[in-house]
Amino acid sequence: MKKILIANRGEIASRVIGACREMGIETIAIYSDADRDLPYVNEADFSFRIGEPPVGKSYLQADAILELAVNEGADAIHPGYGFLSENSDFVRKAEEKGLVFIGPSSEIIEKMGDKVIARQTMMDAGIPVVPGSEDGLAEIQAAVEKAESIGYPVMLKASGGGGGIGMQLCFGQAELEKHFGSVKARAKAYFGNEEVFLEKYISEARHIEVQVFGDAHGNIVHLYERECSVQRRNQKVLEEAPSPSISEEARQRICESAVRAARSVGYTNAGTVEFIMDENEQFYFLEMNTRLQVEHRVTEMITGLDLVEWQILAARGEKLPLVQEEIQKNGHALEFRIYAEDPVKFMPSPGTLEVFTYPETPGFIMDRTYSEGNQVTPFYDPLISKAVISGEDRARALSKAEKILGEMRIEGVKSNLPLFERMLQEEEFLSGNYTTSYLKKTKITG
Repeated sequence: MKKILIANRGEIASRVIGACREMGIETIAIYSDADRDLPYVNEADFSFRIGEPPVGKSYLQADAILELAVNEGADAIHPGYGFLSENSDFVRKAEEKGLVFIGPSSEIIEKMGDKVIARQTMMDAGIPVVPGSEDGLAEIQAAVEKAESIGYPVMLKASGGGGGIGMQLCFGQAELEKHFGSVKARAKAYFGNEEVFLEKYISEARHIEVQVFGDAHGNIVHLYERECSVQRRNQKVLEEAPSPSISEEARQRICESAVRAARSVGYTNAGTVEFIMDENEQFYFLEMNTRLQVEHRVTEMITGLDLVEWQILAARGEKLPLVQEEIQKNGHALEFRIYAEDPVKFMPSPGTLEVFTYPETPGFIMDRTYSEGNQVTPFYDPLISKAVISGEDRARALSKAEKILGEMRIEGVKSNLPLFERMLQEEEFLSGNYTTSYLKKTKITG
């Protein structure tokens, strides 16, 4: 594997480029007109325009991306996350063109990428799932009937993709009817599949996910869990590893369940099994993301492993570098997703990033999408960067985070830095005993 095309943008493209450079692999970047000046474009060995800013005319242009990969002599495609990363048709086409897809097979993505099929697969494997619809819901009437049977509130979700973009919390029939069409439209626009389904919404719960890895030789391991309960509009804002709030017994059970889930489908490459956990530490399967996660860095921090390198090794058909007993966790890590958005209303704040400075210190990684002078456009997720901070334990990681974020300067666009600064002063967050409703209760005045 000598040359990899990265079918993505921003900080994840930079992340993959860095790992490939360490492995002596050339990289091809693609960019839309809106992204031509972003850092990753210059970091790659080769860069090519893929289209106009809207994702449907650029980063979702599957045929054009594959044609470029073949024409430029790429051996493989790294999808990053989002966009085409969980699109089984894209993977199948790549395989047909002789390209290695750095991820699971199209069959596995089809089974686990479709949330409805994944739920049934997990039930067959004996893993508890959140009560919800057994099939996709094509019409609003079917959705209303299912919601009435499981009880409100319910979460309306896209079958073909994860993340806050593809879901909507509904407290009653009026909200369900209001949002049904728009969620279907977003699902089609972002994931190429308009099918939706319903799940019972469990309030005051923790969102815990487990990083898993598999190879072509039948080896499957976990790399421990991540706490992802700090969310706004069902989108993660802060993640940490390990979870500060679960018992060691629950940690063992949830990690073993994640491995069992992956083994039930013969999983290969990087994947994440997501669970919701109630106050009694009973957990339920939510979904499996058949790709690298935005928050993979915190797992790297506590394990000392390079997950992108592992992805490439697995895609080359090699065995995983370590067996389960050799994978150890040390210290604590947090990831702060820094968005160009109003910190009170959580609305995007596009504009020119005039100032973006931060200190450099050991145990701190800044994965940037934008640099000073770049234009933060309204076409994509307004993630400026991810600040990943580690320490010998959670208290030291939090202390370091307070110092680093306090010295960070962002001007030209609004950002959510005030949110994090407030969180780092609040006892509920500092205690580690918080749930997915935490951010809704946090009042930020700037």
